[in-house]
Amino acid sequence: MMAAFKHSIVRTTLGLRHVARLSTTTGACTSRSLSTSSTAHAAETTGSEWKDYVRHGIVDTVGKTPLIRLNRLSEETGCEILGKAEFLNPGGSVKDRPAEMLIRDAEERGLLKEGGTVVEGTAGNTGIGLAHICNARGYKCVIYMPNTQSQEKIDTLKMLGADVRPVPAVPFSDPDNYNHQAKRCADELDNAIWTNQFDNVANRRAHYESTGPEIWAQTNGTLNAFTCATGTGGTLAGTARFLKEQDPSVQVVLADPPGSVLYRFFEHGTLEREGDGSITEGIGQGRITDNLAGTPLDYAIHIPDVDSMQMTFRLLHEEGILVGASSGLNVCAAVEVARRLGPGHTVATILCDSGSRYAAKIFNKQWLQDKGFLDVIPSEYHNALF
Repeated sequence: MMAAFKHSIVRTTLGLRHVARLSTTTGACTSRSLSTSSTAHAAETTGSEWKDYVRHGIVDTVGKTPLIRLNRLSEETGCEILGKAEFLNPGGSVKDRPAEMLIRDAEERGLLKEGGTVVEGTAGNTGIGLAHICNARGYKCVIYMPNTQSQEKIDTLKMLGADVRPVPAVPFSDPDNYNHQAKRCADELDNAIWTNQFDNVANRRAHYESTGPEIWAQTNGTLNAFTCATGTGGTLAGTARFLKEQDPSVQVVLADPPGSVLYRFFEHGTLEREGDGSITEGIGQGRITDNLAGTPLDYAIHIPDVDSMQMTFRLLHEEGILVGASSGLNVCAAVEVARRLGPGHTVATILCDSGSRYAAKIFNKQWLQDKGFLDVIPSEYHNALF
């Protein structure tokens, strides 16, 4: 089980702004402000204010990630735009949280025994998280994934010892969809589970028990809105449920890429795709997953790929944060939510994973040109492409 979250900080480029403490016994949040002076920074680095503990293996490092103030965007909107730095998880993405919970849940229910096999269909990040946890717990790991995903993800999975099986990308309705192939594989093996991240609600439980409480504590209960895109639905659904329980007025907004049905479903009640496919990976959906079903949403936003790409490069060159395009999409949504709310509000989102996983795609000049995105990236950033 993940250790209780104790102390966290809203980070800025200048130093500490705020420390929030979440009681391990009552769940109550207490806090006090800290200056952004060198004194505050010294307090953090010397340990007189900042406290941590020895983690019990790699599994205990999942979660408890910083919440980063995006300074330039906060100044532009007059709101606090905050990004949860999920790329700092041990497996490098937000998917480490459900990976840990999916395996823990199977262990708790007696479905997975010593030396067993974990099988999943994934766009990559959940598989990477599962592979880390499997290595730490002594399980074998088999990953089915669409062959459209980045080579960096495939290579990482192989380095982690996973049995990686790329398959053609076909709709969920096709029996050869990567998820269905993963289930059939698990059914044919002894002492094996299909973690079923899309419809196993242990996924959203991970975020209800960790992501939501962390954000609430880190903002000292002053959060006005939370937004992110969804693939499985777990991050949005679990975080939303927790936040709405703390304060029903917190707005929860679904951000959706091109090619997904979710924007039209939640705004117009029809399961129809908005636009063509997206260059983002692991987000967008063609159905309502069990994780997403019943999630308390206020509204949905459609974010074009051009906006996501431009924001991804802004985050790198203005904030110094290297993330993938799904994070760019999330931050676009956070800015739009902030503008709708008006100045003086606090909006949080998810920085899903590192941009290093997409080096051969979104940070490659030829790929950008082939996809028609090179001209929308400011020319002063082109020297950072390869």
